[in-house]
Amino acid sequence: MTPLCTDPNIADPDGFYAELIEAHAGLSEDESAALNARLILLLANQIGDRSVLRAALSAARHPGG
Repeated sequence: MTPLCTDPNIADPDGFYAELIEAHAGLSEDESAALNARLILLLANQIGDRSVLRAALSAARHPGG
């Protein structure tokens, strides 16, 4: 099993966050939720490892524990 990487691993995280926010600009709440869902599925496909995805789901659902 590949462990879930929770250490900072994004070059220029503030820049990425700004891009993420900009991607939502002008969208309705429903459109924004759909964008998030598509992004999650694209990134999950990129990761590919079910055990890592399962660990990410757990970490997101139960932050800090």
